[in-house]
Amino acid sequence: MAQGRARNRGVLGTAAAAAALLIAAGTAVLAGGTASAGPNTALAATAGCGKAPTLRDGTYTIQSGGQARTYILRLPANYTSTQSYRLVVGLHWLNGSANDVIANGFYGLQQRSGNSAVFVAPQGLDAGWANTGGRDVTLVDDILRVVENDLCIDTSQRFALGFSYGGAMSYALACARPAVFRAVAPIAGANLSGCSSASQPVAYFGIHGIRDSVLNISSGRTIRDSFVRANGCAAQNPPEPAQGSGTHLTTAYSGCRSGYPVQWAAFDGDHVPLPVDRNAGTSWVSGEVWQFFSQFGGTTTPSSSPSSPSPSSPGGTACRATATVNAWNNGLTANITVTNTGVSSINGWAVTFGLPAGQSITGGWNATYAPTSGRVTAGNVGYNAVLAPGASVSFGFQATHTGDSGTPTGYTLNGSACVSGG
Repeated sequence: MAQGRARNRGVLGTAAAAAALLIAAGTAVLAGGTASAGPNTALAATAGCGKAPTLRDGTYTIQSGGQARTYILRLPANYTSTQSYRLVVGLHWLNGSANDVIANGFYGLQQRSGNSAVFVAPQGLDAGWANTGGRDVTLVDDILRVVENDLCIDTSQRFALGFSYGGAMSYALACARPAVFRAVAPIAGANLSGCSSASQPVAYFGIHGIRDSVLNISSGRTIRDSFVRANGCAAQNPPEPAQGSGTHLTTAYSGCRSGYPVQWAAFDGDHVPLPVDRNAGTSWVSGEVWQFFSQFGGTTTPSSSPSSPSPSSPGGTACRATATVNAWNNGLTANITVTNTGVSSINGWAVTFGLPAGQSITGGWNATYAPTSGRVTAGNVGYNAVLAPGASVSFGFQATHTGDSGTPTGYTLNGSACVSGG
């Protein structure tokens, strides 16, 4: 790690504005991959639900392990204690700081979250995460205790991520607190902060550069494979991009235990937290990590009973579809959300829509796609097949275009027409 200190100190200076737009070039969506979001998705409200909060955005000092430790807190805009929120712990790199994590928007996730998450950035001792005697795991325990006593958190949706030493610490949290964290995303990580045991499953998304000169990609593969085993996934050697390709490849493992997917993204690059594909303006990391985290359910309102689903509207319509498109010169990414507005649960869904002329899908996430142009059908994957009344599913794709970057039109869900927008 010594040789990487100077590199790590400056690497986010140029990447702080990255990760605003998902550029998913090279993403491989494998049929039969990963698992359901079932376990731990029931709301587990904290003591802070329903009471006026005293915590606000700011830096706080806490006594942990006999030492004064600090962390920075960021709340969603218009926070309310009648709604439960995801919680994301962002961990800095060696010789970095909690302020650096704030500066890059928690690796781009804060912008992606749509005010659905509370964000915490702890400060490591000696600007690192040695986790001697488990002291840094204890720090996170103590921070969560304070935050959740004051704020309304869904304890089934806690997540952690970090770069380099921060990636190592997120791995340590997965090992030590598998019942606490729903998923982790180590970026360029290694086993540097210890691993008490990787015997219990935790949803895992590892990201690493094939030309990492600080922590060789073999270290990332090693910690990934510990959760491939713990999550019961089928062993495989996921594809990685060629050196000089300027791309990345994301693989979803198959056969994983229900609710505990493993993903692996390898990119053609060095030791950086927010890699950018060639000819892309921003990093793909925040989009893919947020997609991975948010698959485990949305935020809920613990103070009231679940609302009754709306009956289907006349004409058999039982769904609502919305889409957002981010386009550049000859490419685009589209994110689609479909809501089941009917009264019956759907087990196995197929959403069909029309692409504007000249658009052709080159990759996607959270669904399978066929054909790649014209009238396209997006089908569920293993972990998101069930769509309860009132529930939504989000999926998306990257496509090329010849000038028309418009949104898809004419949605149907299992053959029933959907209302668009709203």
